[in-house]
Amino acid sequence: MNNFLSRLLLAFSAALLLFGGAVHTLAFKKATTAVETSNLAPFFAKAFKALWLIDSTMLITSAVVFGLLAARPLMASGAVVVLVALMPAITAALLYFFVGSIVPAHLLVIASALAFLAALLRATG
Repeated sequence: MNNFLSRLLLAFSAALLLFGGAVHTLAFKKATTAVETSNLAPFFAKAFKALWLIDSTMLITSAVVFGLLAARPLMASGAVVVLVALMPAITAALLYFFVGSIVPAHLLVIASALAFLAALLRATG
C-alpha cells in the first residue's frame, strides 16, 4: 500500500510541476515584453530572460523525474526523491522571500511536500 501511495503522490507532484512549467513557459513572451520596456541594463535583461526559461526547465525536468519514478520506483531511492524535491522547495522559499505570498510558490510547496511524503513512505515501506 505504501508503494502505491508513494507512486500516486509522485505522480501528483509531477503533474503539478509539469503544469507549472508549462504555464511559466507560456508566460515567457509576456515577461520578455515587460523586460524590453523596462530600463534594465542589457546584461540584466538577458539574464532575466535566461533565468525565466531556466526555471521553466527545472520545473519540467523535475516533473519528468517524478513521473518516471512514479512509473518505475526502483530507478532511484527515497534520498534521490528528497534531493530533487529540494529544488522546488527552495524555489518556493526564494519566491516567498523576494516576491511574497503568490500562488506559484504555494503550488511549489505542495509539489515538494507530496514528493517529500512519497520519499518518507518509501523509507517506511
